[in-house]
Amino acid sequence: MMDWSKLEQAPRILLEAELRPAQGSRFQPTGFADLGAAQFSRPNGVEMLLVESAQSVANRLEKTCLDGDGPDIAKELAGLPYVAATLSGAENPVRTSSLVEAHRIGSPYFLLNKKFKEGLAKEMKYNPKRPLDWKAIYATLFRYDPNSLVHGVFLSLLEGGRVRAPRAVTGFIEAENVRKAISGGVKNSPVDPKGELQVAEAEAGEKGVYSNVPYSRTEYTAEHIRAYFNVDLALIRGYGLPQAAVEMLTALALLKVSRFLTAHLRLRTACDFQLAGEVVAKAPEGFAMPGEDELLAAVQAGIAACKGLFADPAVTELDTPVKVVKKKEKEDEGGGAE
Repeated sequence: MMDWSKLEQAPRILLEAELRPAQGSRFQPTGFADLGAAQFSRPNGVEMLLVESAQSVANRLEKTCLDGDGPDIAKELAGLPYVAATLSGAENPVRTSSLVEAHRIGSPYFLLNKKFKEGLAKEMKYNPKRPLDWKAIYATLFRYDPNSLVHGVFLSLLEGGRVRAPRAVTGFIEAENVRKAISGGVKNSPVDPKGELQVAEAEAGEKGVYSNVPYSRTEYTAEHIRAYFNVDLALIRGYGLPQAAVEMLTALALLKVSRFLTAHLRLRTACDFQLAGEVVAKAPEGFAMPGEDELLAAVQAGIAACKGLFADPAVTELDTPVKVVKKKEKEDEGGGAE
């Protein structure tokens, strides 16, 4: 059983885990469009590198409790509520859920379902022209999708866009005292190294897809690579939910962190890590990260204890009609009238 006494007055749980490349010493960090790798310097001059951003880690944490790639919850967490929608009307109906949608319960596939949106707003006591009843809002979010409280949510499609909650668990990976490891290669074309041939039906302007193409590659080495996690206990307690719900959300956040770190940490083609020691709790004092089995048992106990606070059935199934919107073709190559 988890010892909750260490967490009763703590504002947050701070966790760190040392990582190392699974093989060799080089790794490929995350990259940003038009920016490349996020390299920066500490005030003392130590060269640092953002290996995995908070946004990316959040997406990876969400996947740890799915049944495969989703859209449903893992079988061992059955009873944890979420919203699912069958997108009917297209040629091949698709099923999605708040566990995999980018905006979770705020996805248009749920909030543009008129019946569900109106019912949700009613339970939240939502009035765009009145002060918000946050206790009712958080209780409603917990009722239909506790993961929205763990990972944050923005209900932009409710009139006024006033309902939002930040992430309760945040993580990122940084590398310390980094150096660049520059290499390169070439994409070989044994048929046409000079790129003089082109498939007859190819689109005009396609270049560099036939010939030999040399390229450069920048990887990094580092003295230390660490994963950092912050579970915001003050935020979770601030939802105004019963203690059983507070404990369930906290255990769920910690379970996701544990599963992320003990899973196959191959973040990219050339970025494959493994744990290089134990997960260390930096705060609160005296707290130790429980094992995954203990965390799973705590979440399962929390699901049972919170059953009366959850939607019944736990999975809210919606049918959301959709249509395929085709781009209007130009009347001629010029795109204008004669």
